Amino acid sequence: MIQTAPAGENIAFGGVMSAEPFSPSHRESLRTQYHQVRRLTERLCEPLVPDDYLLQSMPECSPPKWHLAHSTWFFETFVLASFEPGFRPFHPLFSFLFNSYYEAVGERWPRPARGLLSRPASGEVFAYRHDVNKRMAGLLETADEVTWQAITPIVELGINHEQQHQELLLTDLKHAFGLNPLRPVYLAGTSFGEGKGTPLRWTDHPAGVRSIGHAGAGFVFDNESPRHRTFVERFQIASRPVTVEEFLEFIEDGGYDRPELWLADGWTTRQQKGWGAPLYWDSDAAGLRSVFTLRGQQPLNMIEPVCHVSYYEADAFARWAGARLPTEAEWEIAAGAGESPGHFLESGRFHPAPDNGGGQFFGDVWEWTASPYAPYPGYRPASGALGEYNGKFMCNQMVLRGGSCVTPARHVRPTYRNFFPPDARWQFSGFRLAKDGPS
Repeated sequence: MIQTAPAGENIAFGGVMSAEPFSPSHRESLRTQYHQVRRLTERLCEPLVPDDYLLQSMPECSPPKWHLAHSTWFFETFVLASFEPGFRPFHPLFSFLFNSYYEAVGERWPRPARGLLSRPASGEVFAYRHDVNKRMAGLLETADEVTWQAITPIVELGINHEQQHQELLLTDLKHAFGLNPLRPVYLAGTSFGEGKGTPLRWTDHPAGVRSIGHAGAGFVFDNESPRHRTFVERFQIASRPVTVEEFLEFIEDGGYDRPELWLADGWTTRQQKGWGAPLYWDSDAAGLRSVFTLRGQQPLNMIEPVCHVSYYEADAFARWAGARLPTEAEWEIAAGAGESPGHFLESGRFHPAPDNGGGQFFGDVWEWTASPYAPYPGYRPASGALGEYNGKFMCNQMVLRGGSCVTPARHVRPTYRNFFPPDARWQFSGFRLAKDGPS
């Protein structure tokens, strides 16, 4: 990214850290990234029919049309409004309709009611995107060095913000389709097949003081820093996530009906919501289990990572298995440089695949950790609206790591911290086990 401070310093700008020199090659690279990401969002919408654009299956989800508009609103609000000469909004009410949670920007349409916005129609939303893209292209082309240094941290944040919404678009759409008795298919395809499973291995990590969090140049969100020291006891961590077959054993052993395995809040939630299996699992009259995917109904593949489970279910399974969930520090230490990645959005699979046997930590399923989402020592959110990007959510959520099969590959790194409430299941979330090391 563009450096906005003397060499060697990192500057937090809302949700982003910046530390790269100004150069024509970086200008071209950022312009290319911007247009690639914007086009990919629209390609993800190509399988949809007009009625799909308004689907909102629960308050936590958003319609595809809203994702398209909000990710455009971000660039209009935080880049064009401040830096485009003679700026005029595309529509005077879009700032109200498509603001998500930025209190400093102004009032917003209620999140649970986003599916009630039949207008603007999807065609006007696409016109909004294309208008903003054209104006952004002009600004990125003509900005002088002073303006460029000011806008590049925001543009990089906007690109990564849109990648988050690409993932959410597919995640939310799957939830809406999964509630439909017709089981709509987002993208037709053949069966995923069995693949080749790998036995679980435990890797041992010694006790000691370690450093975690971001260090160096390149884009990160502000919640990934500052890099800091933390002490970890000796621990062991599984070489792969828990599989469907292993989770079935938990179910068949009465795991959902044994309160001693569950946290109190988890047991209450399990009872209230009637959980008896991961989200999207089905059984036919003969008792044969299958799973709903974005590529249609599929038979359960025993060697795939179990997916769409809450933190509560992951924690209960770990206790049943005589293990625990790793802390996020343990996970980051074990993940290391992130060799042997799995499947991401670009694969077009949109469903977790079996572990490849190479110590895979990235892709296929987000992995719950035992760590609450909290600030790192020394963290300070930036002032202004963009300071609301991460810091205000550091309460009542748990950290997930590693990315999933609908996460853009360039969006994932060892220090990336995702976060969701402990009862959330519509995200592509799985988990791996950890243990205390031998004393």
